[in-house]
Amino acid sequence: MIFKKIVCVLFLMKVVSVDAQLRPFSLISDNMVLQRNVSVPLWGTSVNSKTVTIEFNGQKKQATVVDGRWMVKLDAMKESAIPLEMHIKNEKEEIVIHNILIGEVWLAGGQSNMSRQLGLRPPQKPLTNWQTEAAQANYPLIREFSVAHNSNRLVPVTSIKSKWEVCDSQTVKSFSAVGYYFAKNIFLQLHIPVGIIHSSWGGSAIQQWISKETLASNPDFKFIVDDYEKAIVKYPSDSAFFANHKDSLLKKWVGDSALAVQLKKPIPNKPSAPSNPPLSGNCGGFYTTMIEPLIPYAMKGVIWYQGEANVSNPSLYRKLFPALIEEWRAKWSLGDFPFLFVQIAPFKTNTAELREAQLLTWQKVPNTAMVVTIDCGDTANIHPPYKNVVGERLSLAAIATVYHKRKLEYSGPVYHSYKIENDQIKLSFTHIGKGLLAKGEELNGFTITENGKDFIKAKAVIKKKNVIVSAEGINKPIAVRYAFFNNADGNLFNKEGLPATPFRTDVPLN
Repeated sequence: MIFKKIVCVLFLMKVVSVDAQLRPFSLISDNMVLQRNVSVPLWGTSVNSKTVTIEFNGQKKQATVVDGRWMVKLDAMKESAIPLEMHIKNEKEEIVIHNILIGEVWLAGGQSNMSRQLGLRPPQKPLTNWQTEAAQANYPLIREFSVAHNSNRLVPVTSIKSKWEVCDSQTVKSFSAVGYYFAKNIFLQLHIPVGIIHSSWGGSAIQQWISKETLASNPDFKFIVDDYEKAIVKYPSDSAFFANHKDSLLKKWVGDSALAVQLKKPIPNKPSAPSNPPLSGNCGGFYTTMIEPLIPYAMKGVIWYQGEANVSNPSLYRKLFPALIEEWRAKWSLGDFPFLFVQIAPFKTNTAELREAQLLTWQKVPNTAMVVTIDCGDTANIHPPYKNVVGERLSLAAIATVYHKRKLEYSGPVYHSYKIENDQIKLSFTHIGKGLLAKGEELNGFTITENGKDFIKAKAVIKKKNVIVSAEGINKPIAVRYAFFNNADGNLFNKEGLPATPFRTDVPLN
């Protein structure tokens, strides 16, 4: 009889525990890094309870549960490299979170060049010096939370199947390489914990990282939503057509491919089943599943490496990129937080106009900074192996513009203005640092025109803080361009060793 009562009590205890279902959001878990010097929101769910209490670092906060959800805001805290514990309780359960640090938290977003991990990813080339770097990566105060890919964009995200990883020689192999190098250099400069929330997807276009509501509310972007909704309507018939004609489509493709090889032309794309629009990530899909669930986790700012998927419409990117920054800042309610980004590297399909759109974003949107990569790209590889340089330059921009640790130059020369002087054009720059220099015997990468259409190779020389550009046969020049090619090539640097961004003096208004 006593045995039966004990079993009954244990059964009831188990039911109560399951019934209560106290769950903090996925980010709020072992090994997490909390942002210093700001209010820290913490949230989650708690079924069949009225209140949730959090005890952490000398603070005790209580929240009322509304519709099964709760949120607590901790007061701002100073950095702490000493591992701390957090106790989260409701009336029936308690969860203890271990090994928590307080420092700097950055969100790392974008497409495949941000996704690329430090370790091997065949068939991509190994990253420069990755094995030596991994072997030495003993940084327990650096952590990464990599947001898991979620292909189901029809269901609201309430949990992310990921966890915080502490950086060591094994875990670092799966870290975003750019994110790791950025975090490492921030840590070495500030000597405080650094957390990276990595949320990226290879091949993603920027409009996939902006909410559908924002796209629909802007006349310049509404066509994206319209095309998306039309694709939803067409999907059943397109899918049925492919299923019914798959064999004939593939047969035709084999013939067309053989002919292309014979004529030395590009092989056409292999026919494939149409993607289901809501599951494709189009029209804000990645924002919905990989950004919105993270809000309002406290952070310092964003590092961003994306653009290759938008090279076909750089004029639209000029508007989409600032819109993304504006929306993220508004949704996080942290003010105009720092947004540091990478200008895409030289490659046969990476248009100069897309790099220009990124440059214009930096020049027009406050509290942003851009990293130039024309000297660390690979014209035969859209995934350059020099992620160490990219991460280090992002951290340099952060140290200079965000942390103001010391006065330093964080960018290469940036075109500012020009003046026509007879048969020459005199260029002025900002970010010249300790002076301009040519990496090589003489400057290259400059072209010049006197009719606005035909640009020819130019001679360029450095005179103090300026570059003077001319060309034989050009008597009345009107415009100059520098490294303004898909496979950008130029050797103008400042003495700090940072490359000049590609530019053209004849920038179109739209």
